[in-house]
Amino acid sequence: RVTALENGLRVASQNKFGQFCTLGLLVSSGSRHEAKYLSGIAHFLEKLAFSSSAQFASKDEILLTLEKHGGICDCQASRDTIMYAVSADAKGLDTVVSLLADVVLQPRFSDEEMEMTRMAIRFELEDLNMRPDPEPLLTEMIHAAAYRENTVGLNRFCPVENTDKINREVLHSYLRNYYTPDRMVLAGVGIEHEQLVECAKKYLLGVEPVWGSAKTRDIDRSVAQYTGGIVKVEKDMSDVSLGPTPIPELTHIMIGLESCSFLEEDFIPFAVLNMMMGGGGSFSAGGPGKGMFTRLYLNVLNRHHWMYNATSYHHSYEDTGLLCIHASADPKQVREMVEIITREFILMAGALGEVELERAKTQLKSMLMMNLESRPVIFEDVGRQVLATNTRKLPHELCALISDVQPADIKRVVTKMLRNKPAVAALGDLTDLPTYEHIQAALSSKDGRLPRLYRLFR
Repeated sequence: RVTALENGLRVASQNKFGQFCTLGLLVSSGSRHEAKYLSGIAHFLEKLAFSSSAQFASKDEILLTLEKHGGICDCQASRDTIMYAVSADAKGLDTVVSLLADVVLQPRFSDEEMEMTRMAIRFELEDLNMRPDPEPLLTEMIHAAAYRENTVGLNRFCPVENTDKINREVLHSYLRNYYTPDRMVLAGVGIEHEQLVECAKKYLLGVEPVWGSAKTRDIDRSVAQYTGGIVKVEKDMSDVSLGPTPIPELTHIMIGLESCSFLEEDFIPFAVLNMMMGGGGSFSAGGPGKGMFTRLYLNVLNRHHWMYNATSYHHSYEDTGLLCIHASADPKQVREMVEIITREFILMAGALGEVELERAKTQLKSMLMMNLESRPVIFEDVGRQVLATNTRKLPHELCALISDVQPADIKRVVTKMLRNKPAVAALGDLTDLPTYEHIQAALSSKDGRLPRLYRLFR
């Protein structure tokens, strides 16, 4: 159920029986809105969340208050949403909504907390660059390549040089524009709707935020512009993990093409396609991917023992989407790896077996239903859908849409997708990496092969 309050804030709830509830505030704000600001504000706000506020002198006080109701809290910032969430005993609803309102609208941002946040961000960035698994880094790079310097292509992580520049004034100026009631949803799972609406009226109506209620001026309403392109980072990965069984030196490539927004009808065929491609890491129990029937296992990992990873990802936003394949192999095999991945993109538009399609649809439905057994996942689903569309498509409606997907739908969306320029992210030893023009030419060929001249005169 969804109720809109006079100030524009929406209250959405889904009743689920049990002692505990999950509720939180979702704000339509994230790294994609930072074009006119210093990059990294959303990352900063995520780390500062649930710190001291008008009502609470410290983070410890907030945690103790939640503990009385068996509660835990979390904040997550993505490219387009910031989510403040609490899971607690349903009897503590009043306290939790009051705490959420205070944390989101009346934070103190003390000097000590700002300094701690700067340190936490620097540590996280250092850790990100040292990890053996570079997937978060590649995701950043592919977005930067696909949407060069606009909206979802803006960096989700705060650059090191900005940590000292972001202060209370910068945060307040950003919050004044983006933390307005019309850009927020209070979502709850496991609570009576009327109770939640009452609490929202009590704590979120007519509240003056700490940054004042001056008129918003600089709201970024830009629509994502897909550009395609390449982002390369030459990096020595030979000592990325030491120890008794070190990971061998690998070069990582991610190739992506524009798909569609989650508001479009084609979103469901793309979700099925992503499931059909599947993939993952190579492992040795009975051979790589034994019993795995997705295309990237059958056609790539099972046939090319030297490939360490081949995984499909689908990122979708309100105005665009990106379907990518991430692959890793020894630096000397990069050229062949790129050829194999481009061929998989081309084959997506080819013949599609009935068994293969049914398996992908069944797998997607089962994953959807399994995830929606978890209360925090239902909370996020309710909040995000209401934030974007004011309504929520229920699981059985989504399952019906998945069942309706036909081979022709997959072929249609793939043909449309292959007309775009690719986005490429490459990390590691890139000596043998084909040029962007060659990758683009391979994707527009019939068989995904790299141009012949390139192969002859490498």
